[in-house]
Amino acid sequence: MKSIEILTAEAIELLKNLIETPSFSSEEDQTAILIENWFKTNNIPFERANNNVWAYNKYFDKNKPTLLLNSHHDTVKPNTAYTNDPFQAFVEEGKLFGLGSNDAGGALVSLLATFTHFYNNENLSHNIVIVASAEEESSGKDGLNSVLQHLPHLELAIVGEPTQMELAIAEKGLLVLDVNVKGTASHAAHINPDNSIYNTLKTIEWFRDYKFEKVSEVLGPVKMTVTQINAGKQHNVVPADTNLVVDVRVNDKYSNSEIYETIKQHVNSDKVNVIARSLNLNSSSIDKNHPLVQAGIALGRTTYGSPTLSDQSVLYCQSLKMGPGDSPRSHTANEFIYIHEIQEGIQIYINMLTTFLSSK
Repeated sequence: MKSIEILTAEAIELLKNLIETPSFSSEEDQTAILIENWFKTNNIPFERANNNVWAYNKYFDKNKPTLLLNSHHDTVKPNTAYTNDPFQAFVEEGKLFGLGSNDAGGALVSLLATFTHFYNNENLSHNIVIVASAEEESSGKDGLNSVLQHLPHLELAIVGEPTQMELAIAEKGLLVLDVNVKGTASHAAHINPDNSIYNTLKTIEWFRDYKFEKVSEVLGPVKMTVTQINAGKQHNVVPADTNLVVDVRVNDKYSNSEIYETIKQHVNSDKVNVIARSLNLNSSSIDKNHPLVQAGIALGRTTYGSPTLSDQSVLYCQSLKMGPGDSPRSHTANEFIYIHEIQEGIQIYINMLTTFLSSK
C-alpha cells in the first residue's frame, strides 16, 4: 500500500493536471479520462456513465452499509477579472493557482487519495463507493443524480466541497420561482388602475416580509429574495405582464414542496401565478450525534450549517459536506488552494474514516 505521503504527492499532481484540462459543466470528458487514469494506475476497477466516474472498495460486501465519497470535476467558466491564466497550474507562496483548484478540485483529489488508502482494507465496517461527478455547477441531468440508479443503497455520504475541513452538518436547499403578475396593457398617457408593475408591489412586499415559522438550529430561517424583475419594452406603454424571479433558500425543517405549496397559497391569485423551476434541490443534513460526525469532532473539527448548494441536494441519505479549501474563494478570479490544505485534508479524512470505519 502506498504511503499517505506518496498518495498526497500524486493527488496534488493530479489536481495540477485537472486544472490544466478545461472541464466546464457537461464538457468534462477529458478530466474524466484523467480520473480514469488515477484508478488504472492504482489497479482499481472503475465504471463510467457520461462524464461521471466511480469505483468500489476491493472487498465490497453487499451485507454491509455503504458510504459514498463524492466530489465534482466540472468548473464554472472563468470570470473576466482573472489576471492569471485560469488553465495554468502553478504554485506561488504555498498556493496552487488555477480554475477549479478550490472548487472543488482540492476536495476531489483528497477524496481520491483517501479512497485509494482504504481500497485494499478487508475489515471495514462499511463499503465505500467514490463518485467523481459531472455537471455539479449547472445542476445538470447527467451529474451525480444520474449515477444514483447504478449504485447500491447508500447509508450516508461525504460530499467534498471547500469547508476548511470543518463539518457542514446541514445545507440549505434551493427553490427558484418564476412569478408572473398580470395587468392591463395601455397607453401611458391614460389612467390605468391595473398596471402590472404596480400590481407586483404587494407580491414583492410579501416575499420580503413573510416569515416561515420553523427556524433551524443549524441553518436558521428560510430566506426568500426577489432577485430579478422584468417588464415593459417601451416608455409609453404600460405592460400587460411583469415577471419576477425569487431565490428561496430552504432550511432542513421543510421540503421544497412544502415551501412551494405555502407560497402558492399566499401569492397565487387571478393576477399572480408562481411556477417553481425545480423541486429537486432539497436541503440536507446529518445528525450531529452520528458516529461519522463525532469522529470529526474528536479531531477538533467544528460543525456548522452551509448556505451554499452542492450535490448533497440530490442525495436521499444523510450527508456531510467537508473538504479542503475555503468557500469564499470559489468562483473568484485567480482561484487558489493552499498546498498545506490538501495535505492536511487528506490526513484528516483518513484519520476520521479510520475511526468511523473501525466502529461496529
